[in-house]
Amino acid sequence: MLRDPIVDEVRRVREDEAGRHGFDVRAILAAARRRQRRSKHKVVSLVPKKKLTA
Repeated sequence: MLRDPIVDEVRRVREDEAGRHGFDVRAILAAARRRQRRSKHKVVSLVPKKKLTA
């Protein structure tokens, strides 16, 4: 199977980021949210779709 260098890089970055936060999912998410707030990019939150009633 061929190795994809982009996939390899994404996996390396993911592992580095997780290690920086002690592999704690909540800490990783909190750091991502901090980066998101500091970003100049617009963040979109999708509203859940309403269920259709019969």
